This record gives sequence, structure tokens and C-alpha cells, in this order.
Amino acid sequence: MIETLIKKRYLVLMTIISALLVLTACGGGGEEDLAPLSQPLGTIEETPVIPDEPVVFTIGNLTDITGPGAGSVGMVDMALEDLVEYYNENNLIPGVELEIISYDEQMDPAKDIPGYEWLRGKGADLIFTPVPATPSNLKARADKDEFVLFAVAANKEGILPPGYVFNLGVDPQFEAYTLLNWIAENDWDYETKGPAKIGGAAWDEPYSTTFIGSMEDYCSAHPDQFEWEGGFLTSINFVWATEVEALKDCDYVYPGVVMTSFVKQYREPGYTAKFVGSDPAAAFLGTVEWDDIDGMLFVKYPRWWNEEGEIINLTNKLVRENHPSDAEDIIRSGNGYHAINQVHAMLSIIADAAETVGPQNIDSQAIYDAAISFVCTSDGVQRASFGEGKRNATDAYGIYEARAAEEDIFRMHDEWLPAVQNT
Repeated sequence: MIETLIKKRYLVLMTIISALLVLTACGGGGEEDLAPLSQPLGTIEETPVIPDEPVVFTIGNLTDITGPGAGSVGMVDMALEDLVEYYNENNLIPGVELEIISYDEQMDPAKDIPGYEWLRGKGADLIFTPVPATPSNLKARADKDEFVLFAVAANKEGILPPGYVFNLGVDPQFEAYTLLNWIAENDWDYETKGPAKIGGAAWDEPYSTTFIGSMEDYCSAHPDQFEWEGGFLTSINFVWATEVEALKDCDYVYPGVVMTSFVKQYREPGYTAKFVGSDPAAAFLGTVEWDDIDGMLFVKYPRWWNEEGEIINLTNKLVRENHPSDAEDIIRSGNGYHAINQVHAMLSIIADAAETVGPQNIDSQAIYDAAISFVCTSDGVQRASFGEGKRNATDAYGIYEARAAEEDIFRMHDEWLPAVQNT
């Protein structure tokens, strides 16, 4: 019994970590260029000279190789390695050869600072980390050192006040606002039916806490559109009887990131609310019965596996060419390998810096200057950007629907939806 409980908690920890690795960068339609995808940084007096021998630019990967998150974080490391190899083979940053060095911090906060210092001592030109807590732990040091750190996922404490830490991931607050705004305008006729009843239940982890709180804020600001039925946050829990009963009359329910047990228990009594979620929940599509989530709505940044576009086409190409025997399993697992999107944004910023100052002159200040000028557009819409006071990248989303008949999710519209950033 104890051994089973330990295994369950270990699995839960890994799945939460995987879910928090929400993905962003320059995925989009066929009109975009592959690299670089940002606007010019400004006029320079002379065109930088491309050296005869490439300059080595070192990405310090502060990751989890042998700790509790290794299985999930490993998918991000795989994406990083594959895209760096692709950039080098195709000379996408002329005069620069990218290199990765990794430090195993084992999901141990006490190892973040030693890992940061070790990577810098080994010549890292910037830090990349897929570990969610690391940006908060290193922000003060990175700002003091004026050394750029790119995060796959970061909370507000990791990026505010704006400094040298940049979050390539999405913001659950803006996701919740964008999703509810779309539902009110496209999925629920509140003018005829009255406000839709909505609520949520999830484990008490940072992502869901913010998402549920933001849903409640949106409902308070738009009482004509939604009636808030309650948000329930629990410790790690697989029995949802109380929460199911409290939300049984809802029209829409957020079932948390690790939604498997909740959606099953909600459907068993015959309750019919439409589930809603975002990229983290899409990482768990392989763990649910599709009939339970038929019609579920997802707000997402990256294009899905079944779409066409510059980055998703490249993602499909790389996963099948580099991992032919595991490709289908990787695809069915959900979002992990979509970190290609985030890595591509980071490499585009490096390319901008190299073009502006020359490969021999890239330092942390050049990367910082390129980052705060970074803009990605596709389909005529600004998809991602940083700025002087902006450290979250994502600017626009898509809405997707789960369809049990096809056992997949599908985009509900062609256009990109600008992120709703206030209620």
C-alpha cells in the first residue's frame, strides 16, 4: 500500500511538472519565415563580418536529468537538442555554431545557484531552463549579474519587476480571460439564455490556482455573461465527489491540469457541463476517455499536431526523422516536444543579436537588447513579443475542441485571437 502511494505521488509530481511546461514561440501559418522571426533591431553603421570559423555560442541548460521530473523535462531537452542540431546543420545563424552544456539540478531548488554558477564557469552565454521553480530562484542573481535567463515556464515572481529573466511560456491569467471572452462571443448565447454557470476544481498548484482565480475575476467583471459557481482547490487528490456535486449544474467546468479522475467522476452521474482547459491539460489527452471530454474547449498557443504551419511542420519533421521508433508515442503524449516553439524563439533572438553586433561580439547585453526588441508575427497577427516592461511572450491564442469520434482536438477558427489581458 505504501509503495503504491509513493509511486502515485512520484507520477503526480512528474505530470504536474510536464503540465506546467506550457509552450510558446513562433508557431503559425505558412506566411512566416523560419529564422529569424523578429523585426529588425535598428540601423547599424557597418554590416557585421562573418568569421571564417564559426564562433561557438553556448546555451547553458539548467535542467533535471536524474531527479523526479526527468521523464517530463527530458522531452524539452530533446526538443532543445534537436532544434540546435537543425540550426547548426542548416547554418541558420551565419558565423555561429550553437553548443549545449547541461547541469542536472535534479528538481532541487538548493542546486539552482550552484548550477547557474557552474554553467557560467563553463562558458555559458545564456541560461535556458525547463524547471518551473528555477526562474524565481535565480531572478535576483541574474538581474544582479545582468545575465539573460530564458524560462520555459515562470510565475510572476520569476519575471517581475522586468529584468534579465524572460518567460517563453504562456500566462494562465490571460488564457482564462481569452477563453471566457471567446465562449461568451461564440459558444454561449447569454443574451438569450442568460449568464452561463461556470466553475472549476483542481489541485492547489500555481497554474490552476491562477487560472481559476482569473475565471472568477472575469465572471465578476461580466455578470451578464457568466455566473460563478465556485472554484475548488485541493491537495493531491483522486476522489472528487464533493467538488462534482458542487459543480453539477454548471454549463462549463475547468477540471484542472491533471484532469483524468475528475472528468471521469463528473460524467458517471450523467452531468453534462462542457469542460474547458488549456495547453497543460492537453498534455494529458492520452490519459482520459475521449467520450468524457467530447466537446471540451482548449485555449492554446502552439498549433496542434494535425495542423499546417512553419513551426508545426518542422516539429513533425524533426520528431519523425530524429526519433522514428518513438515518434507516435511522443505525438500521443501531447505537448512536451512542442517546446520546439519556445526554443525556436530563443534561437531567433540569438540570430538577431548575431546579425546586429556580429558573431564575435555576442554577449549577454546583446542578447538582452535583442530579446526586448523581439516580435513574432504570423497570419498578420502579433503572436509573441517582449519589450522594455514585458517578460511574458504570448500575445495571441487559438481555441480548439476535443472530438471523441476522431480522438483528437481541432481548431475552431482560422484567425488568431489577441490575448485578453484585462477583464
